[in-house]
Amino acid sequence: PAVTEISHYLSMAGGKRLRPMLTALGARAVGFEGKLERLMCVGEMLHLGSLLHDDVVDDGQERRGKPAAQKVYGNPAVILTGDYCFARGVAIAAEDGGLTAVTALAHTVTQMSEGEVLQLLNEGNLELDLDTYMSIIDKKSAALVAWCAAAGAWAKEDMEAGEALRTFGHNVGIAFQIADDVLDYVGEKRFTGKRRGKDLAQRKFTLPLLIAMDRVPSLRERLSVGNPSPERIPALIAEVRECGAADEAIRIAQERVDIAVESLSVLPLSPEREALEALAHFVVQRSR
Repeated sequence: PAVTEISHYLSMAGGKRLRPMLTALGARAVGFEGKLERLMCVGEMLHLGSLLHDDVVDDGQERRGKPAAQKVYGNPAVILTGDYCFARGVAIAAEDGGLTAVTALAHTVTQMSEGEVLQLLNEGNLELDLDTYMSIIDKKSAALVAWCAAAGAWAKEDMEAGEALRTFGHNVGIAFQIADDVLDYVGEKRFTGKRRGKDLAQRKFTLPLLIAMDRVPSLRERLSVGNPSPERIPALIAEVRECGAADEAIRIAQERVDIAVESLSVLPLSPEREALEALAHFVVQRSR
């Protein structure tokens, strides 16, 4: 009962449900005819587990408009619930996806862990380069999105389609994270679920900030002394936007979307393939 209560506390608070949608569309696009309900849950369960762990590691105060779970239930219970979500997700992948799918998921969980450690080691590092940033979001976010998109193809042992969908999901995952980063500078709370400038207030290294610090060198110097005060945030946001950093980040995200859509060309035309293409474009359009 405790695991159910803690996991429901976060899962019922909202979320985009992007990962189960990708699993359903990807599977139907390659002709998978079996039941999908459980397989669709795998990506969301791993995502949920990672969020529970993230908030403990980061001492998060709020998630999806509510106090972070560990503020309500305590660190030990939340960590163990996150572990359960990971374990149960892997078990379902084995039972409903088969050997290829669960083996790929094991590698995905490894990448997610590597991404978390890499991000932790570089916390507050304003000298981080583009390659390291891309490696973090590739492992931490895109790897799981890629698995979700390809899971149905792997379940039916269609390796060519699985690789196409993995490439699609990988690039959509990167574009999704970049767009999320941009929303910290251009979004509204009713669309994003978080206050504008929250990442900036914590000096969280994101692509718009990386680009802005390259274009406005004094910005790195000013941020290096510590987290900016709340009253400074609006001016800093304006500075990042005015130098074109947010627009350039969206351009890079759009390039990833174009690669993702092209990767689907090996799949037969279908409503599901069209929906995947539309979803990929929406990932970037929501930040404009």
